[in-house]
Amino acid sequence: MEARASPRPSVSIGGGGGFGAGRGDDSAFSFLSKGWREVRDSATADLRLMRARADSLRTLADRELEHILASASTALTSAPPPPLAAGAPIAELEFVRTRIQPKISELRRRYVSQERELGRRVLEGWAPRGAGKPARARVDLSGITAIRNAIVSEVDGGERWRRVVWNGEAEEGKEWEVLRMIRDGIKEFERRSQTKEIFEGLRSTGELVEKFKSSLKSFNMESQGSKEIQPLDLPEILANLVRQSEPFLDQLGVRRDQCDKLVEALCRKQNHSLSENTSLPVNDKSSDELDLRIASVLQSSGYHADDGFWSEPTKSEVSDDKRHVAIVTTASLPWMTGTAVNPLFRAAYLAKGTRQDVTLVVPWLCKSDQELVYPNSMTFSSPEEQETYIRSWLEERLGFESNFKISFYPGKFSKERRSIIPAGDTSQFIPSREADIAILEEPEHLNWYHHGKRWTDKFNHVVGVVHTNYLEYIKREKNGALQAFLVKHINNWVTRAYCDKVLRLSAATQDLPKSIVCNVHGVNPKFLKIGEEITANRGSGEPPFSKGAYFLGKMVWAKGYRELIDLMAKHKSDLEGFKLDVYGSGEDSQEVQSTARRLDLSLNFFKGRDHADNSLHGYKVFINPSISDVLCTATAEALAMGKFVICAEHPSNEFFMSFPNCLTYKTSEEFVARVKEAMDREPQPLTPEQRYNLSWEAATERFMEYSDLDKVLNNEAAQPGQGRKRKNKRTSQPNLSDIMDGGLALAHRCLTGNEVLRLATGAIPGTRDYDKQHCVDMGLLPPQVQHPVYGW
Repeated sequence: MEARASPRPSVSIGGGGGFGAGRGDDSAFSFLSKGWREVRDSATADLRLMRARADSLRTLADRELEHILASASTALTSAPPPPLAAGAPIAELEFVRTRIQPKISELRRRYVSQERELGRRVLEGWAPRGAGKPARARVDLSGITAIRNAIVSEVDGGERWRRVVWNGEAEEGKEWEVLRMIRDGIKEFERRSQTKEIFEGLRSTGELVEKFKSSLKSFNMESQGSKEIQPLDLPEILANLVRQSEPFLDQLGVRRDQCDKLVEALCRKQNHSLSENTSLPVNDKSSDELDLRIASVLQSSGYHADDGFWSEPTKSEVSDDKRHVAIVTTASLPWMTGTAVNPLFRAAYLAKGTRQDVTLVVPWLCKSDQELVYPNSMTFSSPEEQETYIRSWLEERLGFESNFKISFYPGKFSKERRSIIPAGDTSQFIPSREADIAILEEPEHLNWYHHGKRWTDKFNHVVGVVHTNYLEYIKREKNGALQAFLVKHINNWVTRAYCDKVLRLSAATQDLPKSIVCNVHGVNPKFLKIGEEITANRGSGEPPFSKGAYFLGKMVWAKGYRELIDLMAKHKSDLEGFKLDVYGSGEDSQEVQSTARRLDLSLNFFKGRDHADNSLHGYKVFINPSISDVLCTATAEALAMGKFVICAEHPSNEFFMSFPNCLTYKTSEEFVARVKEAMDREPQPLTPEQRYNLSWEAATERFMEYSDLDKVLNNEAAQPGQGRKRKNKRTSQPNLSDIMDGGLALAHRCLTGNEVLRLATGAIPGTRDYDKQHCVDMGLLPPQVQHPVYGW
């Protein structure tokens, strides 16, 4: 194993497996002793918990008994007692209500402190002694003699009450008459209360039945009204089937415009007009009319369906008030590529919002891959060290403090594809509690060999941002046409299966499902400051630019070097005296430079450097003939610094054409004319509006709007406290599109799980799971422990 600059803790797995060394007998005995102590402590804690629960239950029972006695006494005091039996004298009832109950209450208040001792004495006096006659109870009631005399003196017909044994003696089977009357009164009161509750329940049940009847009547009326909407005809059903089968037909080679024509032809055969339902607006387009027609039929039938064929798992329900946004990208600094720089700035500017927390998820490469990718043989010993470098680089270019989290996932570098491929399931490195909104930078790249959980199942909203025109790169390789055909359909497949919305930076990229064209990238604030300084120097009379033209980019043929050499070679005589400085490093450096020397071109080559380097500020013209880029970051940076930009009239440059300093050409002759024009005059200063359109603030606003992220956040803010679940019931047609998306995701998962198929399609061996070195670097469990054989 390669030696490392800093010490690293060893990783060991219980039982002697994993990557640690085996342990001796002492370790085994220590392990068993520790297990016995844990069992003993756990049993002791359980016994204590059982004892505490028993004490709590006993206390609760005592409180409930006291509550019942108090309720009974209150009921007797407040409510008139019902008749005890048929023919009971009214005078006796009046006596109990007005005389006996107040005396009992007074007796309870005066002797409440002695009731436990009194009960014990009564039980001991009444307890049976042997087989003979029970002993007579002797209770000391001398303290209530005055109360007894008052009661007896006020009773009409006192002889009846004097027969009660007031001296405290009672024979077997006898009962104090007053206690019997009180007990019977309590029972009658409870019976009447229960009867009242039953009648109230019957009354509420009757009201419920009436409401149910009225709902049935209204349902019947709605059903009668819905009979006016005619059912769907066969041409309408076929048109809807063709329209929702467009992704499948596209995989078979049927173009989308052909499907639209077929849908239009079928819609012409329908016999029903949308005027049947005046509540729905009418549109001239046949596709919109079909949507409204199906919606009217479904509304008339009252049909409700879930959005999807299979029941989706419960999405993330975040407990706090903020949403969570995870930005997953395919590259990281110090690799100065667009997918490393732009997602970093996107995370910083999205984190400025108060409604969301942001996590940037970047690949971690082992040291052997770092030496192949990062410039100047730069390497990092741990993810924490690389995170420190990323944050320091960003702080030098931002005018504010960034507040977002950086996380890593395992990745491997592919020399053939010259890109980083994820190893294992990338989604598992985002905690479930933060799996709310996902932004996939280069979604097709991330999901080519993705064998894991479906992004749209784990996240509530998934947005893909397309950076690279892969088809243009692949066409330049051997058997490029066939490879481009296969990659085109694979990209359609994975983006449709794993994304809710796709943003394409320009129309130069492949037309993907659920996609829209919008530039959501901005310019490093440092370049805008350089442009402001150049404008200020111009006002002081100093010449803003002292150098001519230059080109900057990674030195590979696909980055525009082929087009540049062809243009310079074809018009060598027309551009006599014109010299161009080229800055770049890459895999094709030797070949590019040797070709330029062989053709005797006026090109001066220098090593690649940061575009914001002071040595590049003095150039007046930036030349970029590339047509493989989607949206060239260097072009935007040159415009921000106030320079001329000469580029091809191509969809990738459409966003820049509105700037007056952007000079485009269609032919090689126009290229020569644009070069001479730029060298003869000075560029115009940027207006505040043009400067803002290049900034990351404007790019973030465009991203929030076109990705529907603003709507997602606003909808959640309007309904606080509800679970963030993406799927809601609504009146709609069965969504065949969602069914197909789920089927495509399932098929992709099955195919990427086969190692033979992965290798046949160009995957790096062993990238289905991360390897041992990733476990050591990132402190991960081994794949066989993280994903057992018996797990799905």
